[in-house]
Amino acid sequence: MERSGFSTRLGFILVSAGCAIGLGNVWRFPYITGQYGGASFVLIYLLFLAILGLPIMVAEFAVGRASIRSAAMSFDVLEPKGTKWHWHKYTAIGGNMILMMFYTTVAGWMLYYLYKTATGAFEGLDAAGIGAIFGALLQDPVTMGGYMTAIVVLCGGVCYLGVEAGVERITKFMMTCLLVLMVILGINSVLLPGAGEGLKYYLYPDFGRLMEHGLKEVIFAAMGQAFFTLSIGMGSLAVFGSYIGKSKRLTGEAVWIIVLDTFVAIMAGLIIFPACFSYGVSPSSGPNLLFVTLPNVFNAMPFGRMWGTLFFLFMTFAAMSTVIAVFENLVVCFFDLLHIDRRKIICAGIPLVILLSLPCVLGFNEWSWIQPLGKGSGVLDLEDFLVSNNILPLGSLVYMAFCTSRYGWGWDNFIKEADTGRGMAFPKWIRFYVTYILPLIVLVIFVNGYYALFFSR
Repeated sequence: MERSGFSTRLGFILVSAGCAIGLGNVWRFPYITGQYGGASFVLIYLLFLAILGLPIMVAEFAVGRASIRSAAMSFDVLEPKGTKWHWHKYTAIGGNMILMMFYTTVAGWMLYYLYKTATGAFEGLDAAGIGAIFGALLQDPVTMGGYMTAIVVLCGGVCYLGVEAGVERITKFMMTCLLVLMVILGINSVLLPGAGEGLKYYLYPDFGRLMEHGLKEVIFAAMGQAFFTLSIGMGSLAVFGSYIGKSKRLTGEAVWIIVLDTFVAIMAGLIIFPACFSYGVSPSSGPNLLFVTLPNVFNAMPFGRMWGTLFFLFMTFAAMSTVIAVFENLVVCFFDLLHIDRRKIICAGIPLVILLSLPCVLGFNEWSWIQPLGKGSGVLDLEDFLVSNNILPLGSLVYMAFCTSRYGWGWDNFIKEADTGRGMAFPKWIRFYVTYILPLIVLVIFVNGYYALFFSR
């Protein structure tokens, strides 16, 4: 069976953006922006998005397009004879599997909140009452497991339909709906009474607020958010590079994806901060901002159930776009390795992903005694730490070294592939930066992740 591809350039851009756009944009970005002072943090984040994310994304796309393979075989095709770059396939496949093991559960939370909001379950409740509903969900493995299973079946079903008929067509629809919903919700938020203070907080840089947290802490937070929001380093984007032709240069395509990713993150803040200030809610309430604070804000709004339902529909689409993209990446990896029908892989993969996701579900209740990263941690924290603090940064180092080192694919081959076609060329004058400085920055992020976990508590 031959590999399929995208029918349009727009399909490639939207599906790749769907992989990058996820809960990191619409959940973590707003609350971390609230914690670190609003607009001043956003400016630093945008800087690091350009200097960290863009070169690594182009490298991943180039490896995928040149090899016409997923991460499972792309290094085998391109590496110099006798080298061991292909060992990264195990890290990439493992990283995608671990990501699915916890991301499906969190995506299930979004589906649960969509149902609860649409049926009016949050109406008349204060923050404590809404928090109690979320707490009850975490203590109920059957309900949480049911919503997780629904996400896996839905997203696996999309992949089952094929690349063009399923992944491309449905992700294009979801991404279009997501962008339209964000604009509608954003307009509603900025028109709320008292929204001006929220806009000022979000869009007007106040470096005094930033310095309250310490410049070093804020810089590392911005670097980490910029780096991890794009899902680079474990082949999740390389597989989509393998689907596209050579009519366009890869730098321009990567810029489009980063612009979309950034637009979603910025718009999420534009929805949340004016609403918080309009109803006297702290914008720095951390992870509870999404699951406790916002439903309470929607309760206070006119037509709050409608706005809340639209918001959690948008959140569900954002989560599902990532699950579909990662599921497709895994399907293609096993197709490249095993050469069997992709539908057989999917039929075996759906129950396997459900089974592997159960530890995350049980980690909040039956297995809550498992605290692998110290008191208060759980299975999800371990799985997230393995992906976010290890596989993504180390995988990015592999891609950058492979594309710049004479012991790997090499700079000349990388530039030739990246600049094939029409559009924006990759800036060759930054060769020294991407060869030596960028890997050092990524290594610093990696080390700081361990320092923050074990030494800064």
